[in-house]
Amino acid sequence: MNAKKLADIKYSVLDLASVTEGSTPAESFKKSMDVAQLAEKIGYTRYWFAEHHNMMNVASSATSVLICYIAGGTSKIRVGSGGIMLPNHAPLIVAEQFGTLASLYPDRIDLGLGRAPGTDQVTALAIRGENFNAAHNFPRDIVKLQTYFSADNANSKVRAIPGEGLDVPIWILGSSTDSAKVAAAFGLPYAFASHFAPTYFKEAIQIYRDNFKPSEHLKKPYVMACVNVVAADTDKEAEYLSTSVKQFFMGVVTGKRQLLPPPVKHMDSVWNVFEEEAVMQMLAYSFIGGPEKIKAELSAFVEETGIDEIMATTHIFDHQSRMYSYKVFADIIRTSAYAPIA
Repeated sequence: MNAKKLADIKYSVLDLASVTEGSTPAESFKKSMDVAQLAEKIGYTRYWFAEHHNMMNVASSATSVLICYIAGGTSKIRVGSGGIMLPNHAPLIVAEQFGTLASLYPDRIDLGLGRAPGTDQVTALAIRGENFNAAHNFPRDIVKLQTYFSADNANSKVRAIPGEGLDVPIWILGSSTDSAKVAAAFGLPYAFASHFAPTYFKEAIQIYRDNFKPSEHLKKPYVMACVNVVAADTDKEAEYLSTSVKQFFMGVVTGKRQLLPPPVKHMDSVWNVFEEEAVMQMLAYSFIGGPEKIKAELSAFVEETGIDEIMATTHIFDHQSRMYSYKVFADIIRTSAYAPIA
């Protein structure tokens, strides 16, 4: 693996359509469009939404609908799923939905696939019903999906129209070593959820690279890491803004979810030492700070891991501050030296 530099990698956005305190999903969608249009302008490669359910602070449950909305409001940035939780859906339906998207927006749609439910167990049962254990069929369902997209399926009794014969790039998403083995076996690009599940990141991407089998889709391994980013003009300002995402993850840890809250001056008044430890473990791959701090930490991360692409997810309460964070992050990578983008 050749050492990578910041200038070598692509950079993208993962959006959960987070709902802030005092706001609504409708307003969150408008903010997503603002971010996507900015991201397109300043060189981001793709804009993905994550499928989640039964979470009051995450509005990206109807993932394919949001993909269509954002693709319609942009012109060149790739738009896709980070990801579609395949066991929640029949492969045929996914093929039809993404075939429709790819027909509307040719060469711009990505299909990232995960096998987690994207929710709690009670909601997963409501979604999957008798297919509650469908995660065990993940590799088989990938094959079904690839078959529906294949032109060779034209004589089958069951066809995806639209979808058949279209080039819809499939990615495998994961947060464990199992997903790495699946991505390697299928010869597909691999995106790791290091923004909330950092524990197996390095082990998983090594397994993926060591076991990768070239395919008609991909000749050599391609790794994308998703990370948390809170960038501002100064380290102090970024740390202040980051208290929103820390409170967001505290809700995950405690099970007491809330709308994305405004920042606070001191987290000590919000969490106890055990909650802090759990949250900070989940946030291990987070880049929080001013331009110089993020540049140094990000450079070291890229050189150590050799990733091909980085996907930033940014939970900041104030919309303009969130937009500015994406500007700063893009500029750090584009120039490897901070200079404000007009």
